[in-house]
Amino acid sequence: MTTKEEDPLVSAARLRGARHRFWVSNGEPNVARRLGQIGVLGWIVVTPMLLGIFAGRWLDARFHSGLFWTAPLLMVGAALGCWTAWKWMGSA
Repeated sequence: MTTKEEDPLVSAARLRGARHRFWVSNGEPNVARRLGQIGVLGWIVVTPMLLGIFAGRWLDARFHSGLFWTAPLLMVGAALGCWTAWKWMGSA
């Protein structure tokens, strides 16, 4: 007997039911919790960007290269921060 993958509609209905049961048992999160989540989300995005800027400035000062390292490491930090925030929001 082969195992079949579950129908996407059935899995979505089960997920919706589980979320509804969670909401009924726990209620709506309060305003302070939501503001805390927004603050954490901001730091999740900003921290890798700042690390990229600091590392880039250090490399640029060490190799006398202007903004050669700062700009790309800022972009890498922004991409990493956005990806991390996306993953965090998916699990929250």
